[in-house]
Amino acid sequence: MEFGKIFLITLGVAFGVIATFYTLNFWPVFVYDSLSYVSIGFREPLFVIFGFLFITVVASNYFAHLGQKPKTIIELLLPASTFEKFLASVVFTAILSVLGYILIFYLTDLVFMTKLRDIPTGVNSGRYYTQTVDGKELSIDRYVYLFDAMKNNMFLPFYIAPLFVTSIFLLGSIYFEKFHYIKTAIAVMLFSGIAGYIVGKVAEFLMSNRRPIGMNGFMFGRGTNTLELFLMFLVLMLTVIFWAITYVRLKEKEV
Repeated sequence: MEFGKIFLITLGVAFGVIATFYTLNFWPVFVYDSLSYVSIGFREPLFVIFGFLFITVVASNYFAHLGQKPKTIIELLLPASTFEKFLASVVFTAILSVLGYILIFYLTDLVFMTKLRDIPTGVNSGRYYTQTVDGKELSIDRYVYLFDAMKNNMFLPFYIAPLFVTSIFLLGSIYFEKFHYIKTAIAVMLFSGIAGYIVGKVAEFLMSNRRPIGMNGFMFGRGTNTLELFLMFLVLMLTVIFWAITYVRLKEKEV
């Protein structure tokens, strides 16, 4: 319940930040009812970057109180098992934080984009562009809702990425005594750099003196190909491993 209050405050701050970005970019719509100088290209970077910061901050602060003796004693006196405490941490960090962020972003985008789409447009407004599909020229609306634009050809591991990220920072919140977020972020950068270097060298070794299969082959094919499914399974497996380590660390912390 105590963390729930902090979570709601954080969610309110996130809503304020998102609404501010939309307001700054959509001010011609509200002031002049005009599409001039309106930019919607900020939405995807804002959703990804700020979403990463939001869910990692929430996860990094969940077990932060265990580094303080008075609060640790209160935690130990709670009439709940270690598994129940761990399960609550997963629900808050991996489910409620992600769903809460998506909900406030969806509602904010819905309100602003509905206002934008209600404005009458002229022939040269730049709202529509033509695209050839199956030999036919179609008029495509540029001003679509964010999640309608993102759902096409979505990389499958992207759906599991929030769980993976929160599992890492949840582990950092109980593993480090102080400066949980900074230390976890540094550890992530170090391990990511090492992993990236190893993967790059392995790929260079495997791909040297070889030719790509082609646009319709294994390497470049879009959709649910084998590589995407493998990466999604790998990310999910790593998430479960980090959760398991967090559970063991929580038991050790209580001891």
